[in-house]
Amino acid sequence: MTIAIFLGSLLAAMALGIPIAFSLLLCGAALMWHLDMFDAQILAQNVINGADSFPLLAVPFFMLAGEVMNAGGLSRRIVIFAMTLVGHIKGGLGYVAIVAAVMMAALSGSAVADAAALSALLLPMMVAAGHDKARSAGLLASASIIAPIIPPSIGFVIFGVAANVSISKLFMAGIAPGVLLAAALWLTWWWVARKEAVAVPARKSRAEVLAAFRDATFALVLPVIVVVGLKFGVFTPTEAAVVAAVYALLVSTLIYRELKLSQLYGLFLAAAKTTAVIMFLVAAAMVSAWLITVAQLPAQVVTLLQPLLDSPKLLMMAIMLLVMVVGTAMDMTPTILILTPVLMPIVKAAGIDPVYFGVLFIINNAIGLITPPVGTVLNTVAGVGKVSMDEVTRGVWPFMLAQFSVMFLMVLFPQIVMVPARWFYG
Repeated sequence: MTIAIFLGSLLAAMALGIPIAFSLLLCGAALMWHLDMFDAQILAQNVINGADSFPLLAVPFFMLAGEVMNAGGLSRRIVIFAMTLVGHIKGGLGYVAIVAAVMMAALSGSAVADAAALSALLLPMMVAAGHDKARSAGLLASASIIAPIIPPSIGFVIFGVAANVSISKLFMAGIAPGVLLAAALWLTWWWVARKEAVAVPARKSRAEVLAAFRDATFALVLPVIVVVGLKFGVFTPTEAAVVAAVYALLVSTLIYRELKLSQLYGLFLAAAKTTAVIMFLVAAAMVSAWLITVAQLPAQVVTLLQPLLDSPKLLMMAIMLLVMVVGTAMDMTPTILILTPVLMPIVKAAGIDPVYFGVLFIINNAIGLITPPVGTVLNTVAGVGKVSMDEVTRGVWPFMLAQFSVMFLMVLFPQIVMVPARWFYG
């Protein structure tokens, strides 16, 4: 009965068009009423406690870093550098998009920010070169969702707080899977674009490559600082976010000098608005998470899934399929906040490594950003690139299927994630 009230109240509120944060609060109120413990003060206190978390301070700083990088020329220089490396290969602009997406993922941690930057910079160039517009938009959308997987990742921060899992270990464990997803996109683009009659630009000289590298050096140094700093314990993930934001501001204003002081207010405001949405979602979700624990909902779910606990791979497969379905209708952050408190006790009962589960859970949620009909990243690419939603959806399918294939390969062979992860975080 408790499960029915939890799901029923949440889905009913969402079906009525109530924003997800308020739906979560209504769901929490419904559970409190069912448990005969309704108290507005307890509700309010849990909302406050939900946002009162030091690791969550990483969110506004990573959001600010992403905004500054796009406005300050760091993203553009990375795209130009990627173009000098692989732009001369047949279908080169697609490979440029993948390489640039991996580099930018190590800067911002936001799929939407990367999708906006890549679509604005590369989509017009790909269309002008003769690439299919829908396919190009689909590639850019798929490449953008590498951002929540390669550190720094806002998704890992939120999951780490919700699941009480080391954010530093999640960051380190996301590096290899992010690169594998990029490799899957590379092979898929080679397959779908091999018959396109597109003129290949001349190979850049070594001097041009070195010049582009020198120009992008300050942008490329940031992910090295973050990864090395986390691996050797120089700073925490929250401090890494501050380092990223301050570094991006200094480089954009003092070195590249593309960011004017008059622009800072707008960037701070944009980062604050996005942060406010995320933090309110987190605060509202913590009410439901606390009541889920009080109502012993995870224990009931564990009982339902008891037959699968002896087979971790089968359990992971079932969980991944569930998250895939949820991801078609819900954005990444609310999915993490709603499902994490329910799924983590099951994962622990089955003896699955929480870091391994967290990486696959975030990968699945990231791919959910390009699954129709909701697909936040699909909407971003469609809006920025002035492409219809139908075209982007048509173009994204082969790349999305390739990424899902890599994810299920990691379910079958956990060593793909955990062997490099243990090397990175020791």
